[in-house]
Amino acid sequence: MTHRNVLIAGAGIAGPALAYWLHRHGLAATVVERAPAVREGGQTVDLRGAGRAVARKMGLERTLHAHATREEGIRFVDRADHGKAALPSGAFGGRGPVAELEILRADLSRLLYEETRPYTEYLFADEITELSQRDERVRVTFRGGAERVFDLVVAADGAHSRTRDLAFGGPGRPGRPGDAADTRPVGLTTAYFTIPGEPADGRWARWYNAPGGRVVTLRPDNRGTARASLSFLSPPHADEQHEKLVPEAQKQLLHRVFRDAGWETARVLAAMDTAPDFCLDRVSQVRMPRWSHGRVAVLGDAGYCPSPLSGMGTSLALTGAYVLAGELAHHARHERAFTRYEEILRPYAERAQDLPPGVPRVAVPRTRAGIRTLHLVLRAAARPRVAGRLNRFFVPPADTFALPSYSL
Repeated sequence: MTHRNVLIAGAGIAGPALAYWLHRHGLAATVVERAPAVREGGQTVDLRGAGRAVARKMGLERTLHAHATREEGIRFVDRADHGKAALPSGAFGGRGPVAELEILRADLSRLLYEETRPYTEYLFADEITELSQRDERVRVTFRGGAERVFDLVVAADGAHSRTRDLAFGGPGRPGRPGDAADTRPVGLTTAYFTIPGEPADGRWARWYNAPGGRVVTLRPDNRGTARASLSFLSPPHADEQHEKLVPEAQKQLLHRVFRDAGWETARVLAAMDTAPDFCLDRVSQVRMPRWSHGRVAVLGDAGYCPSPLSGMGTSLALTGAYVLAGELAHHARHERAFTRYEEILRPYAERAQDLPPGVPRVAVPRTRAGIRTLHLVLRAAARPRVAGRLNRFFVPPADTFALPSYSL
């Protein structure tokens, strides 16, 4: 076998999950992460379908349930906090907007790290700055100055993957024509951060639409705080400019956009100014014509980010890690393993990226009339007789993938 030693970029969810499955198959993994430790920020993520089946195979399902946020559902409210529609966590058979198993991204990442730390080499506060594929190996230079050689490299460092761009080409990076990632904004900019919780927050997520294509959400967590987000419709070029602003300028922008929004927006904006985990990002998908180049492959959001709007990012990350490790373990040549990984998983990833018609604008109306129409549709979706006809809009395609079986 030509790939016993694998370097993984990214210690979020996909990277440690891959390290777990590589170890189960007798392969060694090293994980490099730019952050100085496992990242504590991030919002609530869903575990659905195939992704949840992978967690079950890892023996983590019970532990994940113990760390679940226990959201009871999502309420859509007006300026006075009156409920206009509600979808409980059991809606759509537990596969709707709020999944049966919701967990903070930071908790899931930390659990995967703790599971893999005994047998995985982790390099924090470092990153890959150069890749050179020669002599049947990959020579890697790290930001800290070290140089090492690995059999394979896997970019699992998110939608803005620097490792992927080193290998496939990207902004300011040479690459083979047509291989670079195509990052496709969906026309929505979102800021995420954690704010102090209040007793009135309860156990339901709340979603508030303000005219002008603006949304404020509050989601309770299992730590006594609340996860807030501010989203607004934005042209593709504008959201790229917003992303490049320094954090203080981004916060000033959000104050301008949301200052007259109403509801609990003033509370959210005030807490945002001191939030330790503030992050603003343009909501995008990542599409690539191929998922490997020589001895380098992509995994999770780095290769096929479906965007947070899909509800499928975490399930794709876990499923992709399971399949990639299984194929590497069962093929002597990495070329064949990478080919099979892509053949098996790409149809599933493409279904996840196939967002419902009109998204995100249908959920972020610009006018009061549009908001009233949205609430009418949401109320209808809560009725069992109607729900089945709206599955396309509310149920991600998490169960449309049968996990391959790999001997261990």
